Amino acid sequence: METLHTTLLIIGGGPGGYVAGIRAGQLGVPTIVVEGASPGGTCLNIGCIPSKALIHAADEFCKARSYAAETSPLGITSAEPRIDLERTVAWKDGIVKKLTGGVGALLKKNGVKLVSGWATVLDGKTVEVRPEGASEATVRIRCEHLLLAAGSVPVELPFMPFGGPVVSSTEALSPGEVPQRLVVVGAGYIGLELGTAYRKLGAQVTVVEAADRILPAYDPDLVKPVAASLARLGVELRLGTSVLGLDTESGGDGLPRVRVRDASGVEALLEADRVLVAVGRKPATVGWGLENLMLDMDGRAIKVDDQCRTSMRNVWAIGDLAGEPMLAHRAMAQGEMVAEIVSGKRRHFAPAAIPAVCFTDPEIVVVGMSPLDADKAGIGIVTANFPFSANGRAMTIESTDGFVRVVARKSDHRIIGWQAVGGAVSELAAGFTQSIELGAQLEDIAGTIHAHPTLGEAVQEAALRALGHALHI
Repeated sequence: METLHTTLLIIGGGPGGYVAGIRAGQLGVPTIVVEGASPGGTCLNIGCIPSKALIHAADEFCKARSYAAETSPLGITSAEPRIDLERTVAWKDGIVKKLTGGVGALLKKNGVKLVSGWATVLDGKTVEVRPEGASEATVRIRCEHLLLAAGSVPVELPFMPFGGPVVSSTEALSPGEVPQRLVVVGAGYIGLELGTAYRKLGAQVTVVEAADRILPAYDPDLVKPVAASLARLGVELRLGTSVLGLDTESGGDGLPRVRVRDASGVEALLEADRVLVAVGRKPATVGWGLENLMLDMDGRAIKVDDQCRTSMRNVWAIGDLAGEPMLAHRAMAQGEMVAEIVSGKRRHFAPAAIPAVCFTDPEIVVVGMSPLDADKAGIGIVTANFPFSANGRAMTIESTDGFVRVVARKSDHRIIGWQAVGGAVSELAAGFTQSIELGAQLEDIAGTIHAHPTLGEAVQEAALRALGHALHI
């Protein structure tokens, strides 16, 4: 058995792991990254990137179909469009391949060794890697620092396991065909993002959610435009409804059926060609020897401090393994920090805010505290929103639903939160986060000249309105 030695060993080549590797390489730290699949992890391969590609394709197809209906206010008409799903998936896969290949090239450029295979942790200093090919020998790696970045996996319902017509987001992102009927279990961001995309591709979509509203983790005011959009698209919502499992007998047309029960106890059967289970993700803690480290846990996640140190010396954990929020950009920031600490720099993970984006139609952005969060924390606030219906750029792109809202401390006008819902508002997330990170006040945003015509003007107008003198409403 070949034995390798390194200073930093990273298990997992996802956003957190590969960024940690690149930064460590830049700092001259001998580093090895172990990854069983393609570099890039869930995000690049079967998550963030391919889902946004599929959402974009679905948006374009839906738009083309609306032109064929001869009702476009833009005066555009077209013949009935068709979609070649095989080409769509190939285009999506091409983007994934380009990005994952780029990650591999960046690791190599910075002197990081990428070992392909599946890791098993023996102890805090030793890992064995089993290559994908049976003919290849197992590799043992000894290290001074062990960084755990194994990511997360979809939550599987015990009474409705993945397989056959029941799929996770992974399978939903590479469809061979558009199902006639799709039942989505879970009205969180993954379920609604993919459910909306499939509806725009032509499927009849029913979303089943145990809570009494969609996106239960989000502010109700932000959710209203999304709910209105789902209604316009014809997505059926069954809220306050529990899924009981697949019916043992198919319907009259041979389709499997999903048994559900509403809040009043009434049961029903929903026919479906495919069932997408999207009830969340959980840290990937099973199957690679994590139990051999006997680390302190925080529920399902590994317990870490503000430097991502675990309870074992020189063993670190980042990203989804370290719990909520399970966001790729959080993992990246943590990975960069750990690499710098290992190299001798002094760092702590203490961001003022971490943005969260929901790529529904319309999109939602949340950064920092909402009015409700501030109220619970006992913080006196001043808040205001500005509707996109009064924004010129939003009108020109036919996206006037939604608003931008700012939340600031009443005592000194320091901004502590932003929320927005609307078309393309994900692009506002960076400015929102930066203003909180830099400690900006309402006066700073209100006094900054924003380009016209842009959606960003709504950001300035929200600040102006909070100060009592909005100009365009």
